[in-house]
Amino acid sequence: MKIFSYLYDKTLKWSKHRKAPYYLAGMSFAESSFFPIPPDVMLMPMCLAKPTKAYKFALITTVFSLLGGLFGYLIGFTLIEILIPFFEQINYLEKYNKVAELFSEYGFWVVFIAGFSPIPYKLFTIAAGASAMALLPFIIASFIGRGARFFLVAFLMKVGGEKFEPKIRKSVDALGYALIVIITIYIVAKYV
Repeated sequence: MKIFSYLYDKTLKWSKHRKAPYYLAGMSFAESSFFPIPPDVMLMPMCLAKPTKAYKFALITTVFSLLGGLFGYLIGFTLIEILIPFFEQINYLEKYNKVAELFSEYGFWVVFIAGFSPIPYKLFTIAAGASAMALLPFIIASFIGRGARFFLVAFLMKVGGEKFEPKIRKSVDALGYALIVIITIYIVAKYV
């Protein structure tokens, strides 16, 4: 059963849609404040489908991720008291507390590293607002960190994506099923 190949092909097809940049912008905004899926899943196939526009797509992703980060900051700044019980309910409170502790110690650098890494960036944007981090350093760190990540993805897809695409396509099902196995093992180990 080749579910992941089918989804991969669909994503590539959607990435060629004339409105794909708008979808990318929306996903980038949402991921930085509340949505669980990173924009890389759309950025990569879009860069692969149209390599000449890879850096334009990276810029769209960066700008709208920054705007979403500002929305996350606003959520944290205004609604943190309401969010704490929710974080506790979904087992994110411990993660949030660790992030908040990092903010009190490192501020700018935490946002910069979180922006570049695959760590859920929304936790950091909300924590930045909750801790009332200075807005200008937050914007600068977010722009540099997120930009570095998305432009790196665009560069890799533009330079090597076409060459590696057949290998990616060939192994996407194995990777997808391996991810399901890893997630299942994690859930069983944590909750059973």
